[in-house]
Amino acid sequence: MPIGWNDYDPSQFFDEVMEKKGTPRKASRELFEHLKKLSSRDIYTRKKTAEAAIVELGITFTVYGEGTNIDRAMPFDIIPRVMCGDEWKKISDGLSQRLKVLNMFINDLYNKQEVIKAGIIPEDVISTSRNFRRECIGMTPAHGAWANICGSDLVRDQSGTMYVLEDNLRVPSGVSYMLENRKITKRVFPELFKDINIIPVDDYPSKLFDMLTSMAPDGASNPEIVVLTPGIFNSAYFEHAFLAQQMGAELVEGTDLHVSDDNRVYMKTIEGLAPVDVIYRRIDDDFLDPEVFRSDSALGVPGLMRAWKAGNVAIANAPGTGVADDKVVYAYVPDMIRFYLGEEPLIPNVETYLCRREDHMKYVLEHLAELVVKPANESGGYGMLVGPHSTKEQVETFRELIQQNPRNYIAQPTLNLSVTPTLTEDGIDGRHIDLRPFILQGSGTYVTAGGLTRVALKKGSLVVNSSQGGGSKDTWVIEEEV
Repeated sequence: MPIGWNDYDPSQFFDEVMEKKGTPRKASRELFEHLKKLSSRDIYTRKKTAEAAIVELGITFTVYGEGTNIDRAMPFDIIPRVMCGDEWKKISDGLSQRLKVLNMFINDLYNKQEVIKAGIIPEDVISTSRNFRRECIGMTPAHGAWANICGSDLVRDQSGTMYVLEDNLRVPSGVSYMLENRKITKRVFPELFKDINIIPVDDYPSKLFDMLTSMAPDGASNPEIVVLTPGIFNSAYFEHAFLAQQMGAELVEGTDLHVSDDNRVYMKTIEGLAPVDVIYRRIDDDFLDPEVFRSDSALGVPGLMRAWKAGNVAIANAPGTGVADDKVVYAYVPDMIRFYLGEEPLIPNVETYLCRREDHMKYVLEHLAELVVKPANESGGYGMLVGPHSTKEQVETFRELIQQNPRNYIAQPTLNLSVTPTLTEDGIDGRHIDLRPFILQGSGTYVTAGGLTRVALKKGSLVVNSSQGGGSKDTWVIEEEV
């Protein structure tokens, strides 16, 4: 018996696949017509095929704080999210515009600071940012690009408008799941890839490799590229190993690298020391170099900053990039776009209240139960208050936290995030989603076709992070026939 597609109702939410009950969007039509023909048994059999593939491929994520056996298979939904190519072109242009400006902003902060002198962003926002690294003042990386890899989170509200929710610039993760989701979906629905013009995503590792090559120091015609990981206990270790393998680069830990007295980086091999030209680091600034940042770090490489500042090694993302990852800084990005480019933002921000501002804090404290409150520098969904889904005790806890440190908190309206049909134990049902595309900037700019769609698997939940019970699904950008 076919699964109940005709009964699927997205209710008041914007649905990514269905225009209304029983009617798919134009880009989803072939997917919808195909799925409608499949029996429930066939659909759930394909779900089991996907789960077996995830185990076979070792696609895992790590949840901190659960002691042993903390690796989990990544939850995956087999029903893809679908977007049309025309819309994606506009979004892609907006993401390129945004990363270009963020890199101009970071370079400006560590050099002339014209954005502060012009009053676009208050000086105290930067001076109180824990990710502004004074050690980087005077530096300009290759191509002026500090954030070479960016994962900006996009959400759509009930009107269908797409917003940038936040920019992840320090060590953004998730691209490996985007790539593996596509592989699994091809196994589950091979027939659909013959009939639908889905833009591929599997060129990402080669694009990443080319971007990293473009930032190599002068004279490195065939640069040695390594991926620097904190190790197997990091939540994104699967991705570190995956990307290194896909690029043909070495996966190293801090103890595998050595900085010589002449400020050059070498990799320890069984044949001796081998020079390293480019490091794709997946370690936070704090732990990158114990000579400069946390002296107790056993994860980083002593002397790495000396080598970087001497121009002997390129680091992606550059140290100090996290200053633009600050959620308070996020609020000023539209003004930065107007300041640096003289253009209007192609993708809007979500309305944001800055608790550092007295009038904003007053509003936030009066409406805590309606808002989403976030600390400035957390990620992974940690440390948030989702007002409508919180207890009175949690609201009061956040009231105290905000009053103790207003600079550290922003608040945003609780959006009615878009939904997409998701396979549950009881059939097809709508679940809230977001989207993390990945943008590369080196000598050129590249945006993935779509990105990682994250799904709040719990009905009604707005939290999509895997560490908070979320899953993911494939994202199809459909190239229309001309």
